[in-house]
Amino acid sequence: MVTFVNSGFTEEQVNYLSGFVSGVLQSRNMPFLGQDSGRRFTHEPAIAEPETVFGTPLDDLCKEELIKHEQNGLDCYDTILANAIADRFPEDGDVFRYKFHGLFFVSPAQESFMLRCRIAGGSLNSGQLRGLAEIAADWGPGRIDLTTRANVQVREIMPKDCPDVLMKLDELGLTSQGSGADNIRNITATPTSGFDPDELIDVMPYARAMHHYILKNRDLYGLPRKFNISYDSGGRVSVCADTNDIAFYAVKVCENSMGVEPGVYFRMQLCGITGHKQFATDCGLLLTPAETIPVAAALIRVFIENGDRTNRKKARLKYLVDQWGIPKTLTETQKKLAFQLRYFPLENCLPSIPKSKHGHLGIHPQSDGKNYLGVLIPVGAMSCENVRQICNIADRYGRGEIRLTVWQNLIIPGISSENLAAATAAVIAAGLEYRPSSITGGIIACTGSRGCKYAAADTKGHAVALGGYLGSRLELDTPVNIHFTGCQHSCAQHYIGDIGMMGVRVKTASGESVDGYNIVLGGGGDDTQSVAREIWKSIAYCKIPPLIERLLNAYLAGRVLGETFAQFANRHSVEDIHKLAS
Repeated sequence: MVTFVNSGFTEEQVNYLSGFVSGVLQSRNMPFLGQDSGRRFTHEPAIAEPETVFGTPLDDLCKEELIKHEQNGLDCYDTILANAIADRFPEDGDVFRYKFHGLFFVSPAQESFMLRCRIAGGSLNSGQLRGLAEIAADWGPGRIDLTTRANVQVREIMPKDCPDVLMKLDELGLTSQGSGADNIRNITATPTSGFDPDELIDVMPYARAMHHYILKNRDLYGLPRKFNISYDSGGRVSVCADTNDIAFYAVKVCENSMGVEPGVYFRMQLCGITGHKQFATDCGLLLTPAETIPVAAALIRVFIENGDRTNRKKARLKYLVDQWGIPKTLTETQKKLAFQLRYFPLENCLPSIPKSKHGHLGIHPQSDGKNYLGVLIPVGAMSCENVRQICNIADRYGRGEIRLTVWQNLIIPGISSENLAAATAAVIAAGLEYRPSSITGGIIACTGSRGCKYAAADTKGHAVALGGYLGSRLELDTPVNIHFTGCQHSCAQHYIGDIGMMGVRVKTASGESVDGYNIVLGGGGDDTQSVAREIWKSIAYCKIPPLIERLLNAYLAGRVLGETFAQFANRHSVEDIHKLAS
């Protein structure tokens, strides 16, 4: 690996530069799109060969690949400007290309754009969050949405305003580049990293280094399909890393006979894709923190060169690894690295501590003697006024920073003990809540049919309504997570919820089509990893609140000592659960 000795750089800069240069050493030899890497210059007459994209003939490419081949999505900014002058929505392939700039034309759900940002590790300063609220107030609906990738989305943007939105985002020190289409999505990280007293390492510098490495390397755009990367610090707050294509989990290695120096490393897990009922699995590697960036870049380039570009349903990393197996995948990755991969048994690493299910909410001590305050944002929807109030609290009582979580909530770090009472009072005065609730603290929802053409149900509306219904009728002494997702894409990861719901259309006895859900039970992630089982199909939403109330009461009455809801659900048959909830 390239190192920078006595350079005067900070540790974070060294980590970034080491990963950047190591990747560049290999990427220089990578063929450009459509180029045959095996050709050599000779004096023989050139023989016309069929044009390909990484070996796939143009005639075999799927629609989206042909769109990218015709014009790289990063190069459509002139089209964005022209359409802004005419106040015109994009057409045909440009609808897809706009997503390279984080602009999603969400017709027919809404005749407008949704802007999706990139926020490395979900970490923002108060000025940046205020600026996002200004975008929403000036050109959007007067609210922002926090997402399940610790990100921010702004809706109801019109074509004429797209250039102003993108320029404002850049001036805030943020970007939306590559936040959609076939690109690497927002890099997530443990939201309490850097101040979590239980973590093994601060992963925020590495999440930021990965974020900037992607932005600086054009060849990392236009993958066969989307790609997710996450860093887990080993602390108590989950970032759902095992649902990502690459999950880096911090581990500790003690004295051993295998020649590995004791210290903190990362295990690399591959191919989490919970919409397909699969968690990421350990691949046998032990990486130093600085090695994670070049290894991820090398693996992504292997995926770019070899992933399926003919069938969108088989184009995720999972399917390449299924075809090749992990050994071959890592062998191909090794060819793109300037250092040797390190193999080390998982069982020789110290196990990580269990996650605190709702540790992202409430008051918690930091490693520096101060406190962080987790604030509940119901299904991630924040008015611009709420944003301003949260930023004021962070500035006055914290350190001017906000951390977003994959649970659609936020954290204000750096609050001294003497300021806690004032900070919590300010949260309540803003109409928000910080006190953990076993029910509403774990309800998350995707965009739903109000803003997504794929969704079959109003997930956000139903999630808020269900939380209110259950909260007024029962009390739980243990957290239960309820995930609402609008379609099979599972953006809200319904398969890892204690209770998960996937939107479907349901026909009533009168023939009317109404919002409904398939309901799954018993999911979990990290140390409680489990894929939920489908228990009910096609249940109209109007029947769901009383059904879930009966189910939770059955759990409270029938659980054994210390049994979680997921454990309770998984030890009963489908038929038994039907009876318990009837």
